[in-house]
Amino acid sequence: MPGMKERWEKHTQTPLLALAVAFGVAYAIPIVAPDADRWVHELCLAVEWVVWGAFAVDYVVRLALAPARWTFVRRHPLDLLAVLLPLVQPLRLLRLVSTLLLVGRRSRMAPQITLTTYVAGAVVGLLMFGSLAVLHVERSAPDGNIKTLGDAVWWSFTTMTTVGYGDHAPTTGLGRVLAVGLMLSGIALLGVVTANIAAWFISRFERDDAADRRQTELLETLTREVRELRAEVARLSAPAVPAAVPEQAGPATAPRS
Repeated sequence: MPGMKERWEKHTQTPLLALAVAFGVAYAIPIVAPDADRWVHELCLAVEWVVWGAFAVDYVVRLALAPARWTFVRRHPLDLLAVLLPLVQPLRLLRLVSTLLLVGRRSRMAPQITLTTYVAGAVVGLLMFGSLAVLHVERSAPDGNIKTLGDAVWWSFTTMTTVGYGDHAPTTGLGRVLAVGLMLSGIALLGVVTANIAAWFISRFERDDAADRRQTELLETLTREVRELRAEVARLSAPAVPAAVPEQAGPATAPRS
C-alpha cells in the first residue's frame, strides 16, 4: 500500500503540470508582447511567483512526509536548489530555471509518462523557453543580433543541435550562459534519444533471434516426429511372413504291381 508521500505525489501530479503550463504562458507574454499594459505584466509576474511557490510547497510537503528527511534531501539536491534559487536573487531567469527543474523532476516521477514523451516534452520546453530567455536578454543588447522571436527560435535550434551556423549568437554574458546550457541539454537529450533507439533495435533483434530459435526447435521437433511416423507406417505396412506348417505322416500305400 503506498504511503502518504506517494499518495501526495500522485494527487498533485496533474495540478502541478497544469501550473507549469500557466507559468510558461505567463513567462512568454511579457517577452512576446513587451508593449502590453502594465497590469498584464504584473499579472504575469504574480503567476510566475505563484507557480514557483506551489512547487516550493510541494517540495516542503514531500520533505515532511518522507520517512528519512535527510536522505530525501541528499537524493533530491536539484529540487532543493530549484526551490532556493529564486530567493537568492529574484530574477525571472532564475524562476524559469527553477520551475523547469521542478517540472522535470515531477515529470520523471509520473509512471504514465514514457521516456519518449518525456524527451519530446523536454526538447519542446527547452526550445521554447530557451528562445524566450535569449530574446529577453539579447533584444536590448547594443551589439546583439537576436532581435525577434524568429531569430531566437532559429538560434535555439542550431544551438541545441550543436550545429552553430554563427549567423545569430549571443553577445551578453547571460546570453552565453544560456547558450552553454542549451548546448549541454541538447547533447544530453541527443544521447538519450540515441540510447533509446539503440536499445529498441537490440530488443527487436533479440526478439527476432528468439523467434528464429523457436521456429528452428519446432522444425526439428516436427522432423523427428515425421521420421518416427514414417518408421511406424513402414513397420505396419510390411507384409506378414506366414509361419511354416509341419508335415504330417500319412498312411503307407502299397505299391501297385
